[in-house]
This record gives sequence, structure tokens and C-alpha cells, in this order.
Amino acid sequence: MKLVRFGELGKEKPGVLSAQGEVLDVSPWFSDFDEAFFASGGVNQLASNIADAPKAPSGVRLGAPVARPSKIIAIGLNYSDHAKESGMEPPPEPVLFFKAATALSGPFDNVEVPRGALKTDWEVELAFVIGKRAKYVSEAEADQYIAGYSVLNDVSERAFQLEHSGQWVKGKSHDTFAPMGPWLVTPDEAGDVESLDMTLDVNGERRQTGNTSTMIFKPRFLVHYLSQFMTLAPGDIVTTGTPPGVGMGMKPQQFLKPGDVMELSIQNLGSQKQTCVPA
Repeated sequence: MKLVRFGELGKEKPGVLSAQGEVLDVSPWFSDFDEAFFASGGVNQLASNIADAPKAPSGVRLGAPVARPSKIIAIGLNYSDHAKESGMEPPPEPVLFFKAATALSGPFDNVEVPRGALKTDWEVELAFVIGKRAKYVSEAEADQYIAGYSVLNDVSERAFQLEHSGQWVKGKSHDTFAPMGPWLVTPDEAGDVESLDMTLDVNGERRQTGNTSTMIFKPRFLVHYLSQFMTLAPGDIVTTGTPPGVGMGMKPQQFLKPGDVMELSIQNLGSQKQTCVPA
């Protein structure tokens, strides 16, 4: 099943993508795809409502497929080939940082280049959403805590991230720096998430080509690992790192500017497209 949220910014409704590619409105039964929805096992209840669900208007805007979560947790340097292009050793444990929940945006919304930005960058990533409260979860049980998978563009301002003192979060959290979607794909339809092709183009030129097989720490391990340090709430987003080809790793380095267009996709999970605009 593919969960979507549709409608104007800030007024999104929950929906499901039909087999024919139409967005079906499930707002008569569910208020939103938020923490309460996932905590109540709402994903398992969707199928019984689809037959009677009205169609959303054709061409309607798609928002992020989950409502603003309690947290967005990101994993750094989680692809062996990306660590190499960054000139860093693969980490012995997951590198954690946060993106502000206010960075979440729709898969086709514009991406803002922040004021004072010098090195705005792209990162196609596999993200997953927590389906129920997770604390001290074993790796063997971890699959039970994943509600679904999605595409996330971990947009980064490298100067803010690396050249200002403090933590990476400053370069990761500007508004629109977490385009997600176009949908949340339940595990039964996502395929083998440890072997999915990933691509990202800038202005029609391929920048990233990768596969989740080079991921160092896999989703089930990440659920286990993260739950040792914090409670993962239903609806929380974990974005799992990027393959090589980011602007910071190019020689010479290349970064985003207003007018640039990013197009990215992950096998089985859909595609995104964003245009960069000044903040």
C-alpha cells in the first residue's frame, strides 16, 4: 500500500494511491497520518476503507506522506562509497544527527536556498517511518516497528554544517530541507530495501547513482541501535544516508543555486522533483 498526503500546504489530507495511480481520500475515517494514526495501528485499518473512498482531484499537490513528526533522525556517512568520497573512514557505529521537523516538505515543492548560503547540496536517501513506540528493541524484532519506506532528499548547506562551530543540525534544518515522498510504501510492497537502485540528477545531469546494498548499517539494525539511546515515537522519520555523488565530493565542488532542478528516485519507492528558489 502507498500512503499519501494531498492538498494545499498546511491543509493536507490523508490518502492512499490506488492500483490505477489515483489518489483516494481517506480523510472521512482518518484525520491525518500522524503519531496517533501510527500508534493506533491505522495502517492495518486502511484496506477496509479504500473501496468507499472518494477520489482526490486530479493533479492535486502531494505533501510529505507523514504529518510533522516528533523528530527526524538522520544517519551520516552510512554508505561505504560515500564515506570514501568524503575522505573519511566508514564509522564503527552509526553517526547520528537531527533535522528539524520544520524542514519537512512535499516531494515536488520548491527547495529554498538559505540566506547567506554558499554550499547548498543534495542527497538522495532511503527513509523509513516508525510504526509503533520503540524502546530497547532487539534487531530480530526491528522489522515489526517499521511502518513503511520513502524517498527523502537530505538537502544540506555545507558551509553552515561544517564551517560554523557546533553540530551538523545547523546545515540540515532550513525550511524545505527534507522533501519526502511521493508516498510511504508499506514493507510488503517496498521490495528488498537492502538492494534498491537510487539516482539523483541536477539540471538533467546525473549526479548520484547508487544502491542501498552499500549501506553500512541497515534499517533493522538502525531501529535497534537508535532505540538504545532514545524512544522512537510512531511517525518518527529515520533517513539512512546517501550514496556517492554529492556536490561536496565533486572535483571541483558543485553546489545548488536558485533555478537549479533536482530529480531523484529510488526503485519501488517513487520519484521527486524540486526547483531551487531563494529563501
